[in-house]
Amino acid sequence: MSVERMMGLGMTALESNFRTLRKPYKLNFAVTYWCQSRCLTCNIWQMKPKGELNIDEIRSFAGKNPYFKWIELTGGEVFMRSDLVEIAKAFSESSKHLYILTMPTNSLSNHDLMFRELEEILALGIPRVAITVSLDGYRELHDRIRGVPGNYDKAIDTFRRLQEMKKEHSNLYFVFGYTMSKFNQGEFAKTFEAVKRDIPSVSYNDFHINLGQISDNYYGNSNLDIKPNDSKVLEELGSIIRSRKKEYGAISLIESAFLRKLVEYARTGKTPMRSKSLEASLFLDSYGNVYPSIMWNRKIGNIRDTRYSLEAMWNSSDAKEVRRLIREGKEPSQWTSCEAYQSIIGRIPSLLI
Repeated sequence: MSVERMMGLGMTALESNFRTLRKPYKLNFAVTYWCQSRCLTCNIWQMKPKGELNIDEIRSFAGKNPYFKWIELTGGEVFMRSDLVEIAKAFSESSKHLYILTMPTNSLSNHDLMFRELEEILALGIPRVAITVSLDGYRELHDRIRGVPGNYDKAIDTFRRLQEMKKEHSNLYFVFGYTMSKFNQGEFAKTFEAVKRDIPSVSYNDFHINLGQISDNYYGNSNLDIKPNDSKVLEELGSIIRSRKKEYGAISLIESAFLRKLVEYARTGKTPMRSKSLEASLFLDSYGNVYPSIMWNRKIGNIRDTRYSLEAMWNSSDAKEVRRLIREGKEPSQWTSCEAYQSIIGRIPSLLI
């Protein structure tokens, strides 16, 4: 079953190279904008969201769009949703070909409750559940960037507990998520050594690297200066790439391709591959608004206005215009894993087989 779903994702990604898909295969869904962090790089934590989609609405959306093979639940902090397990269950039951569910966490929620909920999600039968543990520096630096004393130690505890959980759950995958910005530029090596002291088994391959970027419709951070020094970023990315072990699993190969293109993006400021936004994927915010991606503040519609079906929006004249602009290279420049991975596996579907 797992192999069949994996191959199905790969074949759909290949198909997206030749024509506009009738249905997206990946959903990026911000389930809430509530967040306990106070990040220097993001303004989501300043929101006081009201009117977010409730579980009945999410069930309706999942039931009327039962074709996702890859779902990323994000926030805010996903574990601040008391019904997170029910959300995952709704998609698991409706999208019968779902292969992977991914979720980031800031590690600030109650750990006992968080891991009980994760146990329930892992038991749903989704072939791969991937957790990204946010970590942007060594203890003092991470806590300063995230604005919460003790956050580093909680992230380390989360990773250790995931290591233990992995022994019982083969479908669990997890990494640290490290976002480079002007606040931590040049500090990855020191961060890695600090984590290595706390978790001796950790390797460079246990870190997913992102570059801090600006987004009006997601991070709400267009007023922030977060861009690191270009030369330092290029030097640091090069060192990370050289330090990673060569592995040939699908995720490792995709991550390596992502990193190589991240270097290109850092050097040029231009999206290194044409995105698959509103072709392979879309971004749904916690209020039901649909956007091409987390980086493009161009609203296509709201699922509450279409009785929770995506079909009308997906085939609308506005959606077709967005796809034309993407083909012409007029989408805002970005290279984040939320969108980049679709471009990569669309070009290299054999990585999934």
